[in-house]
Amino acid sequence: MTSSTQRFSGEVAFVTGAGTGIGRATALALVAEGARVAVSGLEGPDLTETARLVQAAGGTALALACDVSVESDVEQAPAATVEAFGRLDVAFDNAGVEQEQLPLDELATEDWHRIVAVDLTGVYHCMKHQVPLLRAAGGGSIVNTSSGAGVIGIAGQAAYAAAKWGVIGMTKSVALEVAAEGIRVNAVCTGMIDTPMMGRLSGGTDEGYQQVVSLEPVGRMGRPEEIASAVLWLSSDLGAFTVGTALVVDGGQTAG
Repeated sequence: MTSSTQRFSGEVAFVTGAGTGIGRATALALVAEGARVAVSGLEGPDLTETARLVQAAGGTALALACDVSVESDVEQAPAATVEAFGRLDVAFDNAGVEQEQLPLDELATEDWHRIVAVDLTGVYHCMKHQVPLLRAAGGGSIVNTSSGAGVIGIAGQAAYAAAKWGVIGMTKSVALEVAAEGIRVNAVCTGMIDTPMMGRLSGGTDEGYQQVVSLEPVGRMGRPEEIASAVLWLSSDLGAFTVGTALVVDGGQTAG
């Protein structure tokens, strides 16, 4: 077993939605634990900054533009990771978009399709093209980002919840398909995490921020690094007997 500070030494990881928030924090945590990490996301300054931070942390800055709703992007990005690093051991499928707070009958059909295309179909695209690469490496781990909205209903979030519930069902099903091959598939269900997405949901005001915080029994939002810790646990030998689970890390939001 490797030491606790280099648990991913020699391994290669691929992270989607790595431009900000949970994806960036997880990429940096993997680098700190010895992994070589490919960071993917929409092309722009956020992804460039994550690559810079990876390099500053001593990692190799492989940044890959990837829109998970476009299957050809998702086919090419993990393949480019293997071309650069020789293998794939860990995949964190984290890219996602939020829903405006609206009842279902007021939600535009194009917004429904946009949310499902990224938050659900994007995970399908990722796993479809990651599983063969993990199989070629002799096994590995996939962690998909779901949400507290994937385990309870939330008024005004029907499309987002439908996608995140779907992620859990798909995670459990694929986990059963590949477990015997040494590939573990799990999901992490996040609560209110202090990220740019949450800033948009709260409206960027003190009042909106406090309304979000009021939903958390612990009295604060979670930090991206706290979700990263859960992802690393699921992906490492510490979680070796964890298969097809939806690990809720939400400060107690869904406990009631």
